[in-house]
Order: sequence, then C-alpha cells, then structure tokens
Amino acid sequence: MSTLENKIPPPIVAVLFGVLMWGGSAYLPSIDVAHSMRVMLALLVFCTGGFFDLSGAVSFRRAKTTVNPLKPETASALVSTGIYRYSRNPMYVGFAMFLTAWAFYLASPLLLLGVLGFVLYMNRFQIAPEERALTALFGADFLAYQAKVRRWL
Repeated sequence: MSTLENKIPPPIVAVLFGVLMWGGSAYLPSIDVAHSMRVMLALLVFCTGGFFDLSGAVSFRRAKTTVNPLKPETASALVSTGIYRYSRNPMYVGFAMFLTAWAFYLASPLLLLGVLGFVLYMNRFQIAPEERALTALFGADFLAYQAKVRRWL
C-alpha cells in the first residue's frame, strides 16, 4: 500500500471523499433541519476550515518553504509558528472541516464517517510519509516539535 504514499494531492483526496459523501447522502437517513440552519452551520464550519487552510499556507509562505505536500523532502524550513503552534497539519484540519461542513449541509450524521475516512487516509498515506521526511531533514528539532504539538488539534 505504500504506492499510495504522497501520490494524490490532499485537495483531490478531500474532493473524492466529498463526492463519496454526496453519493451516500441519497441512501443514508437525514435529519429534518431547516435549510437556513443547515446553510448557516455549514458556512460557519466551512469558514473556520478556510481560516486553518489560509493560516497554514501563509505561515509556509512567510517561512519561504514549499507548500507542496507531495514533495515534503524539499522543505527548506521547519514551520512551528503561527497556526503551527496548535496543529502540525492545519491545512488538513481545514480540509476535514470542509468535509464536516458538507456533512452538516447534507444533514446526515452518518456522513461524518466520510470525515473519519479522510482523516484515516491522510494519517496513513500523507502525514506518515511527511513526518518521516521531516524527521530526516530536521532531526531532533522536528521530534521536539512533534512531541509538543498535536498532529490534528
């Protein structure tokens, strides 16, 4: 299964899980919630996810390091400031929040399993290889950061 490591860009992974969630929504029970309430809650969670994504990207740009998740070995700096003080993977947190917002909009609690699937996929096929590369690049500094800051939140 290592053939999937760092092969699919995380935004594509999120979209694929979103499509699966949408397809599943036709077959799963939903909650009867007013459309305006679903939209409001989904927008709130979506905007929070956007904050995480944007904050992560801005922190990488300020550090002048790559934001390309498919080539973690090309990182030129270990970013541990800004949003990275709270999460080692804020951009992935943002994608998970986008999927959570989608589940809220579709009004089916079982669709939250799609978010769980995304998190599990990312842990195994994206984050684990990234962490190996960062350990090779930054050694003890990354290990200390890893011990101090949670992977997700």
